[in-house]
Amino acid sequence: YTQKYGYRRITLVMHEQGFKVNHKRVLRIMKEQGWTCQAFNKQIRKYNSYKGVVGRIAKNKLHRRFKTDRPYQKLVADVSEFR
Repeated sequence: YTQKYGYRRITLVMHEQGFKVNHKRVLRIMKEQGWTCQAFNKQIRKYNSYKGVVGRIAKNKLHRRFKTDRPYQKLVADVSEFR
């Protein structure tokens, strides 16, 4: 019954049978023996907030030619978004 019982339930059963055992020890032994419960590990995929390319990307008109002969001819800005 170790495939359907988790370490908490095993610990309760052992306490009912008169064994004084810590739940951490039961969990460690179950991990070592490969007896951990697989019934509740059904997380299909992790949450991902990426929605694809949203909005419009401006064209690269400068092509890294930043030098100019007069002031305020080319004004640039950078917008960075961090998680």
